[in-house]
Amino acid sequence: MTLPLPRYSRITGTGSFLPSRRVTNAQLAEELAQRGVETSDEWIVARTGIHARHFAAPEVTASDLGFEAAKHALEAAGRSAADIDLIIVATSTPDMIFPSSACLIQQKLGVHGCPAFDLQAVCSGFVYALTVADSMIRTGAASKALVIGAEVFSRILDFNDRTTCVLFGDGAGAVVLEASDQPGLLASELHADGRHVGILCTPGTVAGGKVLGDPLLKMDGQAVFKLAVGVLEDVARSVLAKAGRQDADIDWLIPHQANIRIMQGTAKKLKLPLEKLIVTVDEHGNTSAASIPLALDHAVRTGRIKQGDTVMLEGVGGGFTWGAVLLDF
Repeated sequence: MTLPLPRYSRITGTGSFLPSRRVTNAQLAEELAQRGVETSDEWIVARTGIHARHFAAPEVTASDLGFEAAKHALEAAGRSAADIDLIIVATSTPDMIFPSSACLIQQKLGVHGCPAFDLQAVCSGFVYALTVADSMIRTGAASKALVIGAEVFSRILDFNDRTTCVLFGDGAGAVVLEASDQPGLLASELHADGRHVGILCTPGTVAGGKVLGDPLLKMDGQAVFKLAVGVLEDVARSVLAKAGRQDADIDWLIPHQANIRIMQGTAKKLKLPLEKLIVTVDEHGNTSAASIPLALDHAVRTGRIKQGDTVMLEGVGGGFTWGAVLLDF
């Protein structure tokens, strides 16, 4: 009797897309001043490390951005949309209540039939989505997946609150994840703690044709910071242990691009030199579920991440959710 070969998943292509409108801190400060809100480039950089972000035009949706990122990932993988048998989109800013942005992207890709759905875990969304896709590939439910993070967070920002509106931007990133007989995704772990729903949320909904509650983002920055640094270290070490690896085995760390201080703090706790930290928050701001695939694609296309490198992906976001994936690229 011949036993079946083990089934794993590997990333075979990456892609990303940013809206054309780049907004520097100085430009944002000027726009906010017209509202009577004071901020400056120096204030933003000192607290976040952000220098600029991209905002989508009013008619551009999350599925538009995700579609462009998906095309680039497919091209990098040498695949066509017809090869894909699973589409998962991580987003907190979908085009509409339903159908899912994943179904809209499927339509834009000109394909049909394969499962397509959205996953909502806010800034941890891409790590959650990648873990779900990996599980489906390992069980044989899929063989070639598009995993996308796409956000238009500018739509839910309170531009009268300088502590939050300076942090976020719009964008999308994507990967093609394929079945393989060689390990790619080595280990992953996901968590959530609903006791902390209030520290980062957008507490609004639609009922009877009206918005109920507050549809704009709210955040307790200090509470998020304290939780984020601790859980990111813990989940990284847990995933390393599952994979039988050590801190020193990590070639590149790609955390959720929220705040440079959180990112650097996590790297230091893992005893990683800052040279191994992939940073795009300076140019993209916090793009929520899109931030990790955006940073991954940037690192691949600039030649930093190469085949054979070991990469740690980490996300933390509202919910409170967090998770990590360790992979051999």
